[in-house]
This record gives sequence, C-alpha cells and structure tokens, in this order.
Amino acid sequence: MGRNKLQRFEENAVNRNVVQPGKEIYEKIKGRWNQFFQNENPLVVELACGRGEFTVGLARVRPANNFIGVDIKGSRIWKGSTTAIAEGMDNVAFLRAQIEQLDQYFDHGEISELWITFPDPRPKDRDEKRRLTSPRFLGMFKKLVHLEGSVHFKTDNTGLFEYTLDHLSGRDDVEVLKMTFDFYDSEWKDLHHGIQTRYEKMFASKGEKIKYLHFEFIPETKRQK
Repeated sequence: MGRNKLQRFEENAVNRNVVQPGKEIYEKIKGRWNQFFQNENPLVVELACGRGEFTVGLARVRPANNFIGVDIKGSRIWKGSTTAIAEGMDNVAFLRAQIEQLDQYFDHGEISELWITFPDPRPKDRDEKRRLTSPRFLGMFKKLVHLEGSVHFKTDNTGLFEYTLDHLSGRDDVEVLKMTFDFYDSEWKDLHHGIQTRYEKMFASKGEKIKYLHFEFIPETKRQK
C-alpha cells in the first residue's frame, strides 16, 4: 500500500466528517444523521460519490441542506472530506460503506434527495442485480427516500439509461419528472450549477452525451386507480 494512501486512511480516521468502520458512530448513525449534523436540514445523498466533487459542489451552493457522499473507497472520499474541512463546510459528510448495505445506515424516509451519478453500468446479464437502478435497489431506495423526496440519475451509458427507463415505465409507484438523453442540450442544464464529477468531465470530453433522469416515488394514496 502506498504511503499517500496510508496517510489518507489515517486522516479519515480522525476527520469528523467521515463515518467509517472503526468509529463508534458508524454502528449508530442510522436514523441519527440530523443529530450528527446538529440540525434538521434535509439530507441529500450521493451514491458512489468517488472523490466527492459533486457532493461538495452541491453543498457549496445549497447550504440549507446536509450532503452525504457514499463510497466504499476510503482513499477516494478522503479528497472530498479534506476539501470540505479546508473550506469550513459543516453540511458535508462521507459514509464509507457498500451501497448494497445502505439501509443499515439510513432509516425509512430519512433521505430527502438521492443522487446516482455515473455508476458502473454492469452490462453483463449476470450482473443485473448489481446495477444501481435494478428493481432490487429501487425497492430499497423507495423505503429510504421520504414521500416528498426524489431521485436523480446521471450516466453516459445509453444501455443503462434505457434499462432504467424500461423498469420505471413498468411501475405504478414512480413518476418521471425530467428525462433527457442530452443533458447539456436540455432546459435543465443550469439546474446542476455546472458541477461535474471527474467521470462526467472525462466522458463529456470524449463527446459522450450525458443522460439525466429525475423521478419520485408516488405514495399509494396518490396513485391513479
């Protein structure tokens, strides 16, 4: 293991805005994120956040929300963690955990807004259950995102985007609010304040069209009969 990586792990261990194995809060955080942030502001969660560019970027322009980036790689979230600390941002945190276990760290309805940004497309059929927009994950997200909350999805991968649309179209508990196969040529391009992840910049520089989807889960009482 490289010296820089070891140093990052050591800093993660003491940085208050990193919730990870080995810290007492890690086993007790479920349902207590507002206590962690010491306010009742809505929780916005980014999955597979990597270095946290998007998490930190949104937190800069939306100080009335609390932002949590989730990734299993400690060396990645170190970047976002240290940036937030250097800028004195107290509305940013990072959770080091497997996304498959997200319901171990968030209670039902605890999340206000969920972002799925450039996940691994998992193109092989045998990996379908590991796609973050598969029925398996959507079922979990539905429980964790509160009834007035929403889900954002961005990807460069057309196959994954179409797969997601197909699954959402077959559900009566989902309403698609925004959808485009070319985000930067859409009416919504300014809604993200120009914030891009490392992967988004890389894909866009290669001429890839960025796909974007914004949807919400519909409570049973509001569904069309």
